[in-house]
Amino acid sequence: MAGKADVVDSIAERADLSKKQAADAFDAAVDTITELLKSGERVQLPGFGSFSVSHRAARTGRNPKTGEAIQIAASRAAKFKMGKELKEALN
Repeated sequence: MAGKADVVDSIAERADLSKKQAADAFDAAVDTITELLKSGERVQLPGFGSFSVSHRAARTGRNPKTGEAIQIAASRAAKFKMGKELKEALN
């Protein structure tokens, strides 16, 4: 599995940047995507895919250990839809 360090190393090499500059660029991109999603915006990265926010309603669930009914609060989650180019590259 590739981690942040592997991605930063690859960005630094491909873009001819220092590892510090690549790490700063990576962090800025992730922070920007996060902020846009928090504000409810959809983020589309051509050739890669799009991120959006999914709303989950409150619901009743069950504790698998005891079978007791529990209330699960409403929440928001990030959703990713793969772009056509990425899908073709993987298949």
